[in-house]
Amino acid sequence: MPTVLLTGSSRGIGAATREMLEARGARVIGHSTRGDDARDGARDGARDGASEIAADFLDPPAPQMLWEEALDTAGGEIDVLVNNAGLFRGVPLDASDIEWLDAWEDTLRINLTAAAQLSRFAVRHWQETGRPGRIVHVASRAGHRGDSPQHWHYAAAKGGMLALHKTIARGYASEDILSFAVTPGFTDTAMAGDYLASRGGPGLLADIPLGRVAEPEEMAAIIAFCALDAPASMTGATIDANGASYVR
Repeated sequence: MPTVLLTGSSRGIGAATREMLEARGARVIGHSTRGDDARDGARDGARDGASEIAADFLDPPAPQMLWEEALDTAGGEIDVLVNNAGLFRGVPLDASDIEWLDAWEDTLRINLTAAAQLSRFAVRHWQETGRPGRIVHVASRAGHRGDSPQHWHYAAAKGGMLALHKTIARGYASEDILSFAVTPGFTDTAMAGDYLASRGGPGLLADIPLGRVAEPEEMAAIIAFCALDAPASMTGATIDANGASYVR
């Protein structure tokens, strides 16, 4: 039974992924900013009763603290890391300098730096134990095609995640340490819903040939495949899942 550390597991794609992995028999160690304490309030997509470790990725030591607590919870062995946690918050180009820079730094820290820290801890863990391992990075089509003028930081972070993923795949395949990336387009989560509303709602669907946004369960199926089933020769692959709104 593989043990999976899944960041951002409390809602949306993360919650659907946790449910799917557990249905497949994996042991999932979840994470959210506030952990189990957040379950006192109602939140869209949260899984009742699912334990989560609290770690606020705006705090630079938080990823290391999460990794160490997860490793302890797992009894010293983690097989898969899923970098799913993310921040999607726009900032206008004409915002104040400090507001624009704060948004940039927060978004990159949560979406890229924390993922890089956790990936580093995971790779070192597998090297030290001589075990194989897998990392699945939940990026975005924005990492390929960019995003709105209010989301420079988000596109840059997701582009950086894709470069991180490819570097890990090339660097450690010979040690059976594998890396995969998924690039969703719009997905039916609270995060994407806010974005759709801010940019014209249903009119934006004209950019998606499939004619609809994706469901979290669709993304979860791809993540679970990468985490549990994808053949080793697929390491380095990026799986686009955006309804053909971006086709390479």
